[in-house]
Amino acid sequence: MEARSKTIEQWFSMIQQAQILLPRFQRHEAWRAPQIVGLLENVLRKPSLPIGALLILEVGDRELFRSRPIVGAPQPQGKPQMHLLDGQQRMTALWRVLTGNYDDLSLFVSFQRTEPGPDTDTQDDTPEVVAERRWMKNSNTSSAIKMPLWADSAVQLFDRGLLPIECLCPGNLGERKLEEFKSSVTGAGKDLGPHYGRIYDLRQRVGGYMVPFLSLHVGTGKETALDVFIKMNTSASPLTDYDIVVAQLEEALGQSLHDMLADLKRDIPALERYGDVEDNVLAVAALLNGLPPLKRTYLNDEFGRQLGAVWPRLRKGFERGLEFLKNEGMLGEKILPSEVAVYLVCSLWADVPEHGYDQEGNARAIIRKALWRACFTERYGKTATTRAHADYRVLAPLIAGQQLNAPDLFNEVDNPLPEEAQLIAAGWPTRKDRLPRALLAASLRQGAYDFADGARADSQSIAKREYHHIFPVAGFPGDTPDSQIYRALNCALITWRTNRKLSATSPTEYIRQRVEQATLGEAEIKARLASHLAPFEEVRAGDYEAFLQARARLMSTAIAALCNGAEPPMAV
Repeated sequence: MEARSKTIEQWFSMIQQAQILLPRFQRHEAWRAPQIVGLLENVLRKPSLPIGALLILEVGDRELFRSRPIVGAPQPQGKPQMHLLDGQQRMTALWRVLTGNYDDLSLFVSFQRTEPGPDTDTQDDTPEVVAERRWMKNSNTSSAIKMPLWADSAVQLFDRGLLPIECLCPGNLGERKLEEFKSSVTGAGKDLGPHYGRIYDLRQRVGGYMVPFLSLHVGTGKETALDVFIKMNTSASPLTDYDIVVAQLEEALGQSLHDMLADLKRDIPALERYGDVEDNVLAVAALLNGLPPLKRTYLNDEFGRQLGAVWPRLRKGFERGLEFLKNEGMLGEKILPSEVAVYLVCSLWADVPEHGYDQEGNARAIIRKALWRACFTERYGKTATTRAHADYRVLAPLIAGQQLNAPDLFNEVDNPLPEEAQLIAAGWPTRKDRLPRALLAASLRQGAYDFADGARADSQSIAKREYHHIFPVAGFPGDTPDSQIYRALNCALITWRTNRKLSATSPTEYIRQRVEQATLGEAEIKARLASHLAPFEEVRAGDYEAFLQARARLMSTAIAALCNGAEPPMAV
């Protein structure tokens, strides 16, 4: 390994000519404005501060890895000289900001020297860097305008003492941008002359800034380069488990997991409604390979190859598993009682034969039982991943009819269902507590028709629904503790319009109003409440304690059926 340095101007020349590319397994751009500003301040200040060394792999007769250009850089026309293994975020930020490649962000630098204050003895010269978010006004019309307007006005920038950062870009682009800025300013009768020296000094600081790099020789093997990449990234700026598997898959199969995942998201849009897609993909892949979904599994050198081997099954599992979750009332991450629900269910559906008739019906009952017991028992309270692995290893052959043993998840002694008193005590479901969210999911399974407009809750509308107190906060005495009011059984998800309309109205009153407004009368309103597993008479009577008891009984009946794999009886 050899240590050398190049100036930013030299690096930019290589990027422009596509002589330095990124391996496809590199994670995508992740830096935000504060990180970019800090990077530029280190480059622009005098004396400058280091921004860290890059790691590059020299490319020989052939590229060891599939590659792509830095965002915003020209597409390669031939073989590059180098692959950038470490330092992508820094070089991408420098390239994009200095070439003006961000649509939603503009950066400026003060061209006026800031003198040291009276209370400091530092002689450092650190120009101010300003980041401004950009957005489009009237974006869907022919009169769309990029805001704020002053950010594109050379005259207004001059009056603020700011220079577009692109004017400091090394080479012809920066020279052209600076000339355009000067022309606009002088054309408006402003005098930029006194600031020329300062501006050219800042240009020299950028173009001449030395960025060190470590170079892996052209003869370095693919496995060695990948190993160095992973070790460097897990020590300084840690890679996620997914990032490491991306590299493993690239090395093992020559395929881009980024591309595979993009295809999966395109074909199964529901994926992004159920939490972190990357984590769920890794977990399902692990279970399908008979492995626990743990970091040590993902860090194994063979896991990338193993993921590729089960990819068709994984795709099928997500297609059918997410549809099943939707039908079971778990319409997205907002409702999920446990992340185990996603990866356990999708793993189990991966091998269920389509159009299997009785076999598919049996599988559905077993998976329903597993899903709801995962939500309503303490089975996955601790060591969820290892327990999910243990249960999957029994459930998968049980579904396939290859054995009759039941998983520990189905053991009602070790994993009992909650009693009615526990249901009544369960807290507000906005908190990420398992039991309150499980109760909410159980109520959604019945349809959760809106109290006013009668629309059924579905995966599209759920994001716009709000958590509603059936017995409103305003109706309780002022000294009532929150724990009595904010209970899962006092919650229903309804549309925001209905929530605003009901506001602090008492249940008795809004039942009366809804009955008067509904053309189908009392029976329709009763059915809408029943679709939330909410008792009509107790709501109408305005008796909170009786309501909690009655709703707990309705919930308990539904829970018992679901946790046995059956369809619950309709509430009446």
